[in-house]
Amino acid sequence: MAKKPTKKDEAEAAAPEGADDAAKAKKKKLIVFGGAGLAVLLIGGGAGAYFIGLFGGKAADEHGVHPAAHAEAPKPAMFVELPELTVNLSTIDQRATYLKVKIALEVTDSAAVAKIQPILPRVLDAFQVYLRELRSSDLDGSAGLYRVKEELQKRVNIAIYPARVDAVLFKEILIQ
Repeated sequence: MAKKPTKKDEAEAAAPEGADDAAKAKKKKLIVFGGAGLAVLLIGGGAGAYFIGLFGGKAADEHGVHPAAHAEAPKPAMFVELPELTVNLSTIDQRATYLKVKIALEVTDSAAVAKIQPILPRVLDAFQVYLRELRSSDLDGSAGLYRVKEELQKRVNIAIYPARVDAVLFKEILIQ
């Protein structure tokens, strides 16, 4: 007795032989592109790990710190106290507004301290001239004070060049 053809057999007989090759080609392309994508991810991950220092480089000590971190100890900071400054601020109306400020200069080089002391009148003059041109609105908020600190640091560094001040620190600020 002859076997009755099933639906699967009919589908295979109806489909041309090229359809089977096309399915294999699609599967092959999928494997090739998937492998290429995986290779790109592995190479990119390896490169990223290398650049952040997971591979190679100098060996760390038992605490996980590189030897270069022990090589240079931070220099101790020294502070130069300036006399209290009181200036009248620039105003549009006739009302007088005063700024009283106590400033300290932070330096890490003792040569800078020795350089500041003899020319302190020049530094104070530069500060006075700048501060007198400020308006009370220039001192509003932390951003305003930060800009003033940066400007004062720039002016003191110009006055004591080649020595350098690392920071200008406000000890007290009073606007009246």
